[in-house]
Amino acid sequence: MFTSKTQTPLLILLLISITLAACSGTNNNNADGNAAAKENSETITPGNKTITVSWPRDIGPMNPHVYNPSQLIAQSMIYEPLVNYNEGGEIVPFLAESWAISEDGKTYSFKIRQNVKYSDGTPFNAASAKKNFDAIMIHKDNHSWLGFISLLDKTEAVDEYTFNVVLKQAYYPTLQELSVIRPVRFLGDAGFPDDGDTSKGVKKSVGTGPWTLTDYKTDEYAEFTRNPHYWGAQPKIDKVIFKIIPDGDTRVLAFEKGELDLIYGEGAISMDAFMQLQANDDYSTQISSPVATRQLVMNTTNTALSDKKVRLALQHGFNKDAMVQGVTSGLEETADSLLSSNFPYAQKNPAPLGYDLEQAKAYLDEAGWALPEGKAVREKDGKQLEVELIYEKSDQVIKPMAETLQAEWAAIGVKLNITGIELTEQIKRFRAGQFDLYFFSNYGAPYDPSSFIHIVAEKSFGIAEALANLPVKEQLDQQVQEALATTDENKRKELYDAIQTTLHEEGALVPISYIRKNVVYNDKISSFEFPGSRDDNPFSSISLNP
Repeated sequence: MFTSKTQTPLLILLLISITLAACSGTNNNNADGNAAAKENSETITPGNKTITVSWPRDIGPMNPHVYNPSQLIAQSMIYEPLVNYNEGGEIVPFLAESWAISEDGKTYSFKIRQNVKYSDGTPFNAASAKKNFDAIMIHKDNHSWLGFISLLDKTEAVDEYTFNVVLKQAYYPTLQELSVIRPVRFLGDAGFPDDGDTSKGVKKSVGTGPWTLTDYKTDEYAEFTRNPHYWGAQPKIDKVIFKIIPDGDTRVLAFEKGELDLIYGEGAISMDAFMQLQANDDYSTQISSPVATRQLVMNTTNTALSDKKVRLALQHGFNKDAMVQGVTSGLEETADSLLSSNFPYAQKNPAPLGYDLEQAKAYLDEAGWALPEGKAVREKDGKQLEVELIYEKSDQVIKPMAETLQAEWAAIGVKLNITGIELTEQIKRFRAGQFDLYFFSNYGAPYDPSSFIHIVAEKSFGIAEALANLPVKEQLDQQVQEALATTDENKRKELYDAIQTTLHEEGALVPISYIRKNVVYNDKISSFEFPGSRDDNPFSSISLNP
């Protein structure tokens, strides 16, 4: 027996049992689809409605089923999900116009929207959805950070427009995870390699999304043009050009010279530069609500950092409020909890670990790290208290934060080496647990809170590796598994609170600030809206001045 599930807000999903999912008017879904089709059928005036944006690195091979170096913002322009995530946590129909969930919470039956075509004009249907899921599951271990992947039993193309996802056990965040940008999005047949294994690459980027990649030169530029076969509302602009500009200062100069129409993202330019552009009446600026929490990960497999007293000393040993205010010019808010309050299950008012140099020094003394007379770095058993922090070198916010930590920890006798590296290498080292300290953020919408707590227990991921030497790790992992599987809402709330309390007390994940996206654009653009999902692209909603 199935119950209808359409346009269901995420908060409702979290507040009711999956097994008691209630009906909610499929007519609304059809109305949304008909409205989109009607708008798409209207005559689109041809013209050179182009915007040029910057991005710090090459967009990558545009494979929907793999990760870096492909860039999320570009992947989201080409490839689409079965369901989508709107601001405020609402899960809405997309390539699936409706869905139903079995009473045991294991089977999700999707009604595929009819008349959807890939950019080459071929149809998207249940068989195509299954082909993509089959390709993803060839290397399911690569995607284990998504909880529903490891629980997937099978998929079924029941008929041309009915597609089933069958799990081994109930997993409440399934719809949420199906809305993410990768890897559960859809590639047309023409893009598949001959052996069907997309992990090795794709022949071309054929998606159902509103944009197609029409020109591209590695590390220089990428041009996206409107997809003429798009099923939904066509974008209001004709073309988006990405200029690859790795340096933040160069990006600002290009914008001021009129070579760019828009700068968008997290850490794309320094906060000082953003404030300067904000003060110029020729430009418009906007700042989003919190999209994630910037965190400092302390790897407990490092001998020094395995000691809770050392971790607590490092937290007390820097002025977080001053650092966040100084680096972000007040555009970000200091974080004391691992999830910001606009996410479900966020911890309420945890006691902050404040700036206290004397307490920091006392913890280090108790841990046996002495400061020999005439020396600047503490020692224990003949070894210096020296750790390395790795960060992505193009991020204009992280670097000054790392430099601040380096200076402040020197005052308590800790030598911090800071290393800026390329994003791909940084992620590789993080996933392998090859780091001492690492700037990380939870994933934001639509991933959290479920994906964040999942990777706490997922053994193949860097967070779990970093927490491996916590004495409470086994208990923590068990709580995570129970929280993601239970259909008891009260029990889930208790577990989420317990997990976050433990992480806060152990001090291996240190909340720093609540990240906000920012955008600056010139007078060519008349309106801009931040997408509901952190990594989605904003270009389809942009309007231009006449």
